Amino acid sequence: MSKRILIIITAVLFCGLHGFSNEIVQKDSSKSKTISFKIKLKSADEVKIKPAPLKFNKHFAYSFTLDDGYRSAYLTAFPLLNGGKISNPDKNEWKIDQGGDGTTSNGLFYSDGFGNKIPFKLALAVNGGAIRDLPANRGHLSWPEIKEMYNAGWDVLNHGFHHATKHGTNYLTEVTENITSIKQNLDFTMSHFVVPGGEGDPDYHHEYEKAALANGFLSVASHKGVGPILNVDSKVDLDKMITARTFVQSSKDSTSFKTMDRYLKTLDSIVKQPNTLWFNEFTHGTGNGNLWNLSMRFRDFKYYMTALADKYGVKGSDTIWMAPWQEVYEYIWLRDRIKVDYKQKDKEIEVTIELPEIPENFRNRDISLIVDTSSKFEIESSKDLKIKDDGKTTHKQIFIELK
Repeated sequence: MSKRILIIITAVLFCGLHGFSNEIVQKDSSKSKTISFKIKLKSADEVKIKPAPLKFNKHFAYSFTLDDGYRSAYLTAFPLLNGGKISNPDKNEWKIDQGGDGTTSNGLFYSDGFGNKIPFKLALAVNGGAIRDLPANRGHLSWPEIKEMYNAGWDVLNHGFHHATKHGTNYLTEVTENITSIKQNLDFTMSHFVVPGGEGDPDYHHEYEKAALANGFLSVASHKGVGPILNVDSKVDLDKMITARTFVQSSKDSTSFKTMDRYLKTLDSIVKQPNTLWFNEFTHGTGNGNLWNLSMRFRDFKYYMTALADKYGVKGSDTIWMAPWQEVYEYIWLRDRIKVDYKQKDKEIEVTIELPEIPENFRNRDISLIVDTSSKFEIESSKDLKIKDDGKTTHKQIFIELK
């Protein structure tokens, strides 16, 4: 067993013992409201209902973040995952090829359990000071490119305005200027922070952590912290959470996929565990060149993501929830604060869900419920409640999208 696999499995075991409780639901705020609906059963079997550990009741969530806002994210990663034309080889202003293989991708997907395919989505950790439209061979993304990926469900995370780390850095200004930059150019407020890596004073990352958390960020990905694997079977302590980052990177070997196979083997050892888990990983560029030797060459990125989709996506076991960090965080936050109550009378069940006050900057307000019954069923609800179910097929889950 490799050292990396041993470290990660140890982290999972640790997280399973630390920072969690057996309580699934709790009241978060006095400013709560309720939603309700009815379940009409075909037979009067006893039914049990509870929140799913993860959206769509998946076995594991995998969040993958691209650091620094390099243009290869738009040229290669986005079309590969979302579907579209992947860039031809494309050398940037630094004479590094950030393009891909020029093929057209049909996209990589998991399903929601209701017959719909959902494309794999990642997050972008961006520095507003580096985003620009020119030159044509620029190394970083443009605002329209980021906006297009954001509108497709990718998340955007604060990575500091200039990616500054050296002695004399004003960490507070780095955090707040990037908030302003994203708000002015993209019209939304970021809620999660990723500490930039680089040369700096000892433990400079702590200064970034303090500045981010003091300015309303919900969590920080840093040099050290919990994870990168979290056991999410039960309540997770998300309050001012600081997580550790690990990276997936190409090796000097450009003729085989041995390095990617090692990463995939590690992931498979995690997925085989019985716990419901959330795993976070990062890289930088995804173009043909290994940008700064801190990235994934496109051929490796394509091989890695396609292998994940084939094994755990809609073509395989369909057990993966491939979603960015913010989306998973928001689901778990809400899951741990709702209170689900239901009363059954013969073939009819009245379900009431007490909701907390949800932060305004949440993009996702979703609830997945596990329904334990042998009976098929139908849902009866008001028109303003967006709800779907698999009651006529596998009769295992209900999904609610809140406004």
